Amino acid sequence: MALPDFLIIGVPKAGTTALHSALARHPGLFMSPVKEPKFFLTDGPPPAKGGPGDAETYREHVWRRSDYEALFDDAPEGTLRGESTPFYLYDPDAQRRIRETVPSARLVVSLRDPVERAHSNWTHLWSAGLEPVGDVIEACAAEKRRVAEGWSPFWHYIGLGRYGEQLRHLFSLFPREQVLLFRYRDLVDRPAETLDRICGFLGVEQGLVTEVPRENVTAHPPQSHRHRLLARLVRLGDPVLGQRITAPMERLLQSRGRPRQPLTWAQRQELLAYFAADIAVLQDVTDEDFSDWLRPRERSGGLVGSRPVGQRQARNGRPRGGS
Repeated sequence: MALPDFLIIGVPKAGTTALHSALARHPGLFMSPVKEPKFFLTDGPPPAKGGPGDAETYREHVWRRSDYEALFDDAPEGTLRGESTPFYLYDPDAQRRIRETVPSARLVVSLRDPVERAHSNWTHLWSAGLEPVGDVIEACAAEKRRVAEGWSPFWHYIGLGRYGEQLRHLFSLFPREQVLLFRYRDLVDRPAETLDRICGFLGVEQGLVTEVPRENVTAHPPQSHRHRLLARLVRLGDPVLGQRITAPMERLLQSRGRPRQPLTWAQRQELLAYFAADIAVLQDVTDEDFSDWLRPRERSGGLVGSRPVGQRQARNGRPRGGS
C-alpha cells in the first residue's frame, strides 16, 4: 500500500486531464487509473446533494483511504506515483490534509487566465446539459447563491479562479521548491518544453514525453429548443439513474457542439471585475507578471482546437478508458 509522490492540484479547465494522460506515458511515472479521485477533499464520505449532476460526482469520490491507496497498487517498482485532482488548490482544508498525509509530495499547478477558465468551466457544464443558465455572466452572478446551497466546487466559476489567495495559503503550508507553477498556454503552445519542465521538477528523465493529447476539449452547443429539452431531462435523470440515462443524452447534446465561442471584450471586462484584485495578489505571491490577464485576449475560446471525432466531454472520477 502506498501514497502518491506528487499531485496535480490545480486548476480545473487548465489542461489537467490531458496532462494526466501525457504523464501516464512516461515510464518513470505511474498515474492513478482514476483521474480526480478527490480523496483529500473530505475527511469522510462526500455530501449526498448539491447542484445538477453533483449526486453522480459525489458517488465517484474515492474517499476511503484503503481504496485511495489501492489506486497505486499496480505502480511498477521504482516509479513515482501521481494523481490529478485540480480542486485541491481551491480547498484550504484539502491543502492541509495533503500536508498532514504526504508532506513531502511535489505539487504541480497549471494556471489559466481566470476569465477564460470560468468561461470554459461554464461551457463544459452547459454542453453536458447540467448548467441551467444559458449566459456565462448570469451564471457567475448566481455563484454566491449556489455556493450557499451546497453546489460542488466545479460550479464555483469565480472562486476557482482566485489563484492568488489559494497560493498564498498553499505557500504557508509547503516550501516553494515543492510547488511547480506553469501557465496553461505553455502546455498548449510549447508542450514538449513544458513537459520537460514538469519531468525535471519531478526528477525523472526528460525528453520521453513530448505531446499533450487533445482530451476534454470543450464543445459549445448552441441554445435551442432541442438543447433546453435534452438538458432538462439530463438534470432530472442524473440524481436518480446517473450516467445510465444521462450519458446517451449528453452525447446527443454535444453532437452539434462547435468549438467554444470567444467572449467579447465587454463580457471579458464584466468578468474581470471578479478577478482584478486577486490577480494583484497573485503577482505579489509569485513575483511574476500576470498583467496580460487584465487586457483583451488575442486568442480566446477553443485554444486546443475542435474536439476530436467521437470524443465527448470527459467525465473524471472513474477509471481511465471507462465510459
